[in-house]
Amino acid sequence: MASTAQDGEKPPLPPFTLETAQIKVKAAQDMWNTRDPHKVKNGYTADSIWRNRDTFLKGTDEIVDFLTKKWSVENGYRLRKELFAFTENKIAVQFWYEWHDTANQWYRTYGLEDWTFAVDGRMRKRQMSGNDVKISDEERWFKDGVDVNSVEISEKHW
Repeated sequence: MASTAQDGEKPPLPPFTLETAQIKVKAAQDMWNTRDPHKVKNGYTADSIWRNRDTFLKGTDEIVDFLTKKWSVENGYRLRKELFAFTENKIAVQFWYEWHDTANQWYRTYGLEDWTFAVDGRMRKRQMSGNDVKISDEERWFKDGVDVNSVEISEKHW
């Protein structure tokens, strides 16, 4: 008999295997690509702690406020995350996302995150380090209609 998620659980649950860690990463990617802070917050514990570059947050209310502001500035946001490493309840990812500012200047943000999960599969801790690089429209990877998972990312961009 297949097990079902308990109310509030966000499978897959720790301890992670290679397969479940990869599923978790792509689920996070897909959720962030909705650009809906109220959906995204559901992947985090109520007392989740974040460091996003130089910003420190605690709790889902602060997460919603932060993401609301972020996506009001980062227009056209499209993200890709890839599994970097994992242990029983921790996952590290590398990511790339593209966005443009109000002057229509495009950027690609490169970075790394480390995540720690609660037993219910929600993220308890998230630390992000990233760098923004100006790119031209021609250099963009994640244009409309492109599956972010299909873009070949070479060593040049690791």
